[in-house]
Amino acid sequence: MEKILVVDDDREIALLISDILSDEGYECFLAFNGESTLSFIRNNPDISLILLDIMLPDIDGLEILRQVRDTVDCPILFVTAKNRTYDTMLGFEMGADDYISKPFVAEELAARVKAHLRREKRSLHRKSGAMTIGNIHIDPESYEVTVGDKRVELSTREFQLLYYLFENAGRVVSKEQIFSAVWGTEFADIGTVAVNIKNLRDKIDKDNRYIKTVWGVGYKLVRYPENGNEY
Repeated sequence: MEKILVVDDDREIALLISDILSDEGYECFLAFNGESTLSFIRNNPDISLILLDIMLPDIDGLEILRQVRDTVDCPILFVTAKNRTYDTMLGFEMGADDYISKPFVAEELAARVKAHLRREKRSLHRKSGAMTIGNIHIDPESYEVTVGDKRVELSTREFQLLYYLFENAGRVVSKEQIFSAVWGTEFADIGTVAVNIKNLRDKIDKDNRYIKTVWGVGYKLVRYPENGNEY
């Protein structure tokens, strides 16, 4: 049974979300502040998904995300009444997978959770061979990426995005194609594609040698042999 952590300082909302998801067959755990959230995550590495409020009394949701994103691979969805524009982009840049605005419709919340867990399950069970392009090596079975001899920590979504680019190396793929393949849900914001591309560049391609923007079309992962020429 998938385990879902529901984080909200409003106990009525937390219990409502728990009831909605429990009716769908998920096992729900509740946390009402940042400290208890961090403690639960540290002690439960097998958590399947986190629903995280931004406005918490001690440690806000963005700071919690910053602290856990490199070590927690499960989908993290913000549930918040705050204005979407700034917080959405900041949250996506830090590794959030989706936003659900309050007030929410119960059926929509359940559908988003199902969509993320379904995509996560497909991605984690896909067994394809490891691939190397230039000095970047990616292994889908261990979810590990190395650049040269250095291991690089990616979020689950960043890893899936990089793997999709590897699968399509040498071809231009549109934002829409990437969004459909990696997120696969109408609920997220397509703007998260550009944010995650930026994150990948910051982590594995600071010199912009591999991930190229094809303006007006999309992105391309180019192949380089050892001498640095594209082939």
